[in-house]
Amino acid sequence: QVQLVESGGGLVQAGGSLRLSCAASGRTFSNHNVGWFRQGPGKEREFVAAISWSGYMTFYTDSVKGRFTISRDNAKNTVSLQMNSLKPEDTAVYFCAAKRSYNDFTRTYEYDYWGQGTQVTVSS
Repeated sequence: QVQLVESGGGLVQAGGSLRLSCAASGRTFSNHNVGWFRQGPGKEREFVAAISWSGYMTFYTDSVKGRFTISRDNAKNTVSLQMNSLKPEDTAVYFCAAKRSYNDFTRTYEYDYWGQGTQVTVSS
């Protein structure tokens, strides 16, 4: 069992930065692949970024490439999402999720565990 708690959200102006953290409890977290997803008002939850359990593989949706960086520290049971050059369209609730499988990292249904989400609001 893995429990996930996101933090680091807030209100920021366009062009600013935020760093989201996903803190995990559970001894097997280091064996889990982790993804970040977001859900804007009236929108479906969408993939943002993912990282393999080792940190060797990372994936990003096209709209955040070059602006967002995902990383992890297995010793601290945390996964971070550094978000730079934020845009109003990045406004959403951001969720972290974890899974053991190496199936499609971009699909919500592939993930076994989810956090409660953290709000990110980017003003223009």
